[in-house]
Amino acid sequence: MDDFNDSVSKSVIETVNGSHQFSIKGYSLAKGMGPGKCIASNVFTIGGYDWAIYFYPDGKNPEDGAMYVSIFIALASEGTDVRALFELTLVDQSGKGKHKVHSHFDRALESGPYTLKYRGSMWGYKRFFRRTTLETSDFVKDDCLIVKCTVGVVRTHLEGPKECSISVPPSDMGQNLKALLESEVGCDINFQVGEETFKAHKLILAARSPVFRAQFFGLVGDTNMDKVVVKDVEPSIFKAMLLFIYTDKLPNVQEITGSTSMSVMQSEGFKHLEECCPSLLSELLKTFASGEESSSLLSSRKRSGSSVYGIDLAAEGTLAESGNPNGRRVRRR
Repeated sequence: MDDFNDSVSKSVIETVNGSHQFSIKGYSLAKGMGPGKCIASNVFTIGGYDWAIYFYPDGKNPEDGAMYVSIFIALASEGTDVRALFELTLVDQSGKGKHKVHSHFDRALESGPYTLKYRGSMWGYKRFFRRTTLETSDFVKDDCLIVKCTVGVVRTHLEGPKECSISVPPSDMGQNLKALLESEVGCDINFQVGEETFKAHKLILAARSPVFRAQFFGLVGDTNMDKVVVKDVEPSIFKAMLLFIYTDKLPNVQEITGSTSMSVMQSEGFKHLEECCPSLLSELLKTFASGEESSSLLSSRKRSGSSVYGIDLAAEGTLAESGNPNGRRVRRR
């Protein structure tokens, strides 16, 4: 059966809402401006667009004869086909909460949100309130009236599966395993190497080496084994191998062993590594090579200043044989 890769996505349509309160103080002085003349609020931003409230004291249409006040909300920034919901409120200043509200938000819209086609497009009411009724109502107090406008700009965005990014710190597993080895906590196997004893963990050794896996958990292995005698391997070499198994890094083997690579290669332990763990052997040889190179460089730097053309002068009364620059062998007393 073919595998199917399922995927999901979701389109979310919502409104970004905001409000602006516009106070008109000295309302009586605004009367007589004439139809079509308005008082504008400051520009305010909602949903990424600029808006403004327009209040017409004598109405917007001349044919109404200044019988009504008109209130509109206008798009004051560049934009095309901006879809939004609106709410215009004339605030009741008596504290009774009987505001006059015209809203898109609390009623079903048969044709959806209102669309403003371009900058300067408006939504509102030409006959918002009869002027004579307004002037004797609780909406005007101390010759001041308050208009509140709420805009809900329609936004659409697509949601896919959430991707979480987790910052992963550098691994310190090798350091932790080395600390576990050195603490000897939970060790269940002892290696007798010469006169020294090394403790370790069977599971870690088995996970890192097929040889140890077979020895401890194989068909011919002994799961109850708690001691292994290792012959023909120097303790320092075995210690270096253990550290590599636990940390995946080679220590300074020459410093640990105090021996040269030649002595290591002549040991039975080297032959065992060559047969069973060639990758570990390769790493050990690289470390020995780098160690001897560093040692050789250090030795050359410590030579006597009387050395000429790489020829070290022998002590007085002895023979020294070396090569001269011309390739001939020279014997001096």
